Amino acid sequence: MAEANISVAQDQFSCPICLDLIKDPVAISCGHTFCMACINGCWDQEDQKGVYSCPQCRQTFTPRPVVSKNSMLAEVVETLKKTGLQATRPAHCSAGPEDVECDFCTGRKSKAIKSCLVCLASFCETHLQPHYESPAFKKHKLVEASRRLQEQICSRHDKLLEVYCRTDQQCICMLCTMDEHKGHDTVSVAAGRADKQKQLLEMQGNSKQRIQEREKELQELIKAMETHKLFAQAAVQETERIFTELIKFIERRCSELTALIRAQEEAAVSRAEEVMKQLEQEIAELKRRDAEMEELSHTEDPVRFLQSFQSVATPTGSSNLPIITFSSTLTFEDVITSVSQLRENVEECYNAEFEKISSGVRDVQILSPPRITIKMPRYVEGWDGLVHKHPVKKSMFEPFFKELHKK
Repeated sequence: MAEANISVAQDQFSCPICLDLIKDPVAISCGHTFCMACINGCWDQEDQKGVYSCPQCRQTFTPRPVVSKNSMLAEVVETLKKTGLQATRPAHCSAGPEDVECDFCTGRKSKAIKSCLVCLASFCETHLQPHYESPAFKKHKLVEASRRLQEQICSRHDKLLEVYCRTDQQCICMLCTMDEHKGHDTVSVAAGRADKQKQLLEMQGNSKQRIQEREKELQELIKAMETHKLFAQAAVQETERIFTELIKFIERRCSELTALIRAQEEAAVSRAEEVMKQLEQEIAELKRRDAEMEELSHTEDPVRFLQSFQSVATPTGSSNLPIITFSSTLTFEDVITSVSQLRENVEECYNAEFEKISSGVRDVQILSPPRITIKMPRYVEGWDGLVHKHPVKKSMFEPFFKELHKK
């Protein structure tokens, strides 16, 4: 029971400004008690105004009151200190890095829970109590704790912005309505907010509708893009297959022409070698007869000469040996020229067709500029429509349709 009383005493002897046990307590004329350093610190900030107020009840004093230490109260506080108990603020009330700090706490700042548009200050739960309890604060306007209180004050007249000028679309103070905004269409900020709230709801509706439309377009675009990728992959594979077949066809024709040239070479060389062999035999026979005629020409015996002459005079060799006539086309230059011409023709044909192919490739678009329009492929029409539009093998697209249907 004694501990409970001490706990109550701690709350009663806490400084409303620093929330700790009062140090050098002083009581001002309105009856509230503070640490001497705390109250002097508050009033030091009000020296320029010349009007001093109680931080708890906001009662004003002119001139600045002279304060003195309350010795009896100081002894009571010292007694509390000797018990080893300290009045501490709850940990959960301490202001964090992102919290608004109480403007009236000294030392460690507590978390502000409300801001006053009249006082232009933020208050923690303890320092806010006078706004709820004292009649002097009944007309003060409390809002959620904010660091941006100065933005609600007129920079010209230093008054609260409580009027909305519809003419200039801005918040003003009461003095502004009698000055540069005189004669303008003005309403209270609450009425102005109500008007803008209606516009905001309409804008939000339009924005949500636009978001839904864009999200739908995004999904269609993603689907079209995936489909485009699948068809592009199919086109690449089919193109590679066709070009592979074309390369194989050229290689076969090259092999055929090479074999034809080699066969012609072999036939011509074989025939020439056969004639060459016959020529060599005839030359050998002619050389033998020439040697016999040479020997006969030196024979002095007339009988022997006459007997041997008949054998020498008889013709020898094959009478079937054709007359050798050499062809003027010993090289394959005409063949090479024809192959070169074929290559040029193929290149010209390829370049012309490739330009058409490239143009066709560039025409395959997901989006049609300038307006974003989804250009869906014809695959949705089914196999017949697809094969009719793209005269290629049905099996070419089969794996890609399976992949597409999975999605």
